[in-house]
Amino acid sequence: MRKNLLIAVLATFAVSGAATFAQTVRILDEAPLDRAVDFPRDDLIARFRQMSTEGIRTMRLLEGGEYNVNIRHVENVTPETFVTLVHPDTIDVWVVQEGSGTLLTGGEKDGDRQIGGDERFISAGDLIFIPAGVPHGMKETDSITWLNIRFPEHRN
Repeated sequence: MRKNLLIAVLATFAVSGAATFAQTVRILDEAPLDRAVDFPRDDLIARFRQMSTEGIRTMRLLEGGEYNVNIRHVENVTPETFVTLVHPDTIDVWVVQEGSGTLLTGGEKDGDRQIGGDERFISAGDLIFIPAGVPHGMKETDSITWLNIRFPEHRN
């Protein structure tokens, strides 16, 4: 059942102790367990434009509790303003749709900062797998948009 929740959630993160930003997450629908869901390219492109225009960083296409499917969009990130994330029990898969930038993964998380790790340039068409517990963040970009599929890590 499509509920079209369109819920805005605000979270505030400190960035290097200097500036802060509010992250808006729009949740569009609950993930069904009884049918497939399609996201036509034209609809995704319209969402990309909406995110850029409205300053939305995360649009959750499907919310499934332990897993979700998101569009992520960031602009004007510099080494001084980037934020490191770590999901202890969640795997991230990124599929870059538009733009490019420098991704930093690995190393150690110290507050909102990341010390060490591997930097690499990513751009449209790239697919990135980030294991649970690995620090990561876009270190530098003018603009980048990616599909972000998150699911729990299950260890036997």
